[in-house]
Amino acid sequence: MKRVMGLVIFLFFLATGCWAEQPDFYTWDFGQVKEGEVVAHSFTLKNDSVKALKITGVNTSCGCTVSEVKRETLSAQESTLVEVKFNSKGYSGAVQQFVYVNTDNLDKPVIKFIIKANVVK
Repeated sequence: MKRVMGLVIFLFFLATGCWAEQPDFYTWDFGQVKEGEVVAHSFTLKNDSVKALKITGVNTSCGCTVSEVKRETLSAQESTLVEVKFNSKGYSGAVQQFVYVNTDNLDKPVIKFIIKANVVK
């Protein structure tokens, strides 16, 4: 019974794309960053649908990362910037943080951006 449930859960995640690879343009690697430095990057978020897209919120995986979306409503094929700042104070070594953009799109309600850095003293 446990094997069947495990298989069902695996197939669900596979079918819904939860384990799909993140596109490269949704990931930014700052490379080597000196501890205490604040670094920033702007991602481009494009509404690829034929309907308007409403951004309902933005969350980050840590208080060291802040994010802002320039426009909350995008017409079809329109783009906006998702600005992300990472404060490396108190970190060392490889760091990975996430920015979650929540939308009203039922097919893709959350868009995940990833930032990476190697923090050195």
